[in-house]
Amino acid sequence: MNSTIAASELALGELACARLIGQAAPCILIGGLGLGFTLKSVLKQTGPEAGVEVVELIPEVVEWNRKFLAHVNGTLLDDVRVRVSVEDVWEVLARAGREKYDALVMDIDNGPSAMVHKQNARLYSRTGLQRIAAALKPGGRAAFWSARADRIFAEHLARTGLRVEAVPAKMHANAKRCAYTVYVADK
Repeated sequence: MNSTIAASELALGELACARLIGQAAPCILIGGLGLGFTLKSVLKQTGPEAGVEVVELIPEVVEWNRKFLAHVNGTLLDDVRVRVSVEDVWEVLARAGREKYDALVMDIDNGPSAMVHKQNARLYSRTGLQRIAAALKPGGRAAFWSARADRIFAEHLARTGLRVEAVPAKMHANAKRCAYTVYVADK
C-alpha cells in the first residue's frame, strides 16, 4: 500500500457505485480498508443516507487510518454513514444472506490470484463468488480490485450469473499505462 499511488483504489469505488448515483439509501459493503482511498471514493459517490459497512481483517490497519492517515484522507471512519468492523469479510458475507447489498467492493489481498493470506483465496473460489453474488440485490454490482488481469477469475465470476467486465486501472492518475484491473460484475 502506498498513499501516492491510489488511482486504482479510487477507480474501484467509482466503478462500484456508478449505478448508485441518485439512489436514496444504498447499502454498500467494502471488504478491505487499506489506506482508505476506496472508502473515500465510495463516500464521494453516495448521498447522506447511504450505509457503508467497512470490513477489515487486520485491526492495525483500522488503527493506522484513525491515527496516522487523517492527513491523507481525513477522518473517513468517523463519517456517520460508515460502520467499521474488524473481522473476516467471509463471515460478514455468510451472515448477510441473500440480496442485502446494492454494491460489494472487494479489495482483499492482491486480488484473486496473488494471495498474501491463503485463507483469502476462498473469497475468489466458486463458493465465495456464489456467496458474493447471492448477497447482491437485483441490479446490484460487485467490484473486485486485482493486481493483474486474470481471465480465469473473470470466467469463474461470470459462471455465477453476473455480467462481468474487466476494466484496466492506472497505478496513479498520470500513469501512461494501466497496471491493475478492476472486475465489475452486475446482477
